[in-house]
Amino acid sequence: MRVEVKNLVRNFPKTVAVDDLSFSFESGNVFGFIGPNGAGKTTTIKIMAMADLPNSGDVLYDGISAVENPEQVRHAVGYMPDALPENSDIRVWEYLDFFARVYGLKGRKRVKVLEDIEEFTNLGGIREKYLKALSKGMKQRVCLARALVHNPQVLIMDEPANGLDPRARIELRELVKVLADQGKAILISSHILSELEDMCDGAVIIEKGKLLRAGTLTEINRSDTPEDKQTIVIRFLDDPEAFRRQVLQMPYVGEVRLSGSNELVVELSGGDDECVALMAGLYRDGGRIIGFRRQEIGLEELFMNITRGEVQ
Repeated sequence: MRVEVKNLVRNFPKTVAVDDLSFSFESGNVFGFIGPNGAGKTTTIKIMAMADLPNSGDVLYDGISAVENPEQVRHAVGYMPDALPENSDIRVWEYLDFFARVYGLKGRKRVKVLEDIEEFTNLGGIREKYLKALSKGMKQRVCLARALVHNPQVLIMDEPANGLDPRARIELRELVKVLADQGKAILISSHILSELEDMCDGAVIIEKGKLLRAGTLTEINRSDTPEDKQTIVIRFLDDPEAFRRQVLQMPYVGEVRLSGSNELVVELSGGDDECVALMAGLYRDGGRIIGFRRQEIGLEELFMNITRGEVQ
């Protein structure tokens, strides 16, 4: 399934929360949705989940309008909110059963679906507990189970890792990878950029309701790096200072610095051809190289470089 957010605008009395926002992602993709507080992420997510309407623009699911045909696309979308209802005197299984009924699941099929969801999200041991008695990690699992009850093709997650301990974050990350491998298109809003970097194929970065960057992490990296410059990391077995001097003598090489005892970070002018020339020259001169890779800018650094921290 292909998801297209097209020229989305959402106004409130004193602010434009979403300002002509457009981006897309599709089945098998995990895209991070990031921006400063007040950037318009939650408003956009609610519109995508058909919990709000835009002033103009649309969200298309395989070309079908969520604005004009919400009932037609509602079953394709699973929305994981950032929190469960507060002080809810309802058990876990009752909560999930309610949403299964809302989506039209009946009889034995509903029972089987809920059993499978509870197993997938590891909720079997707490199904009789009340929602208000759950830890933050368990509440997030219930939120995810609720979003998956109707087996949606698209999963939209609002701050799913917020407040989780390290183990719960790792478990959530593994669940997201499994869901992506199943072919779901996934959009995750989060402030924990290190978590997103470990599980996302791409990102959508917004500020003050406007799109700043969108695409795969490689595409965003390249858009913010001069075409004629790149950073190369070389691992080697030679004497560090002798190897550093050897690299400095190669063409296209600028700054060279040691990183640890056997790794060099090299600023290189040029593209793929210059990388090949550097490697060939080092091998020709007897360099004992055991690793060679481009250094991509991390998501946190990209975020700091691209955004200004402005709020609406």
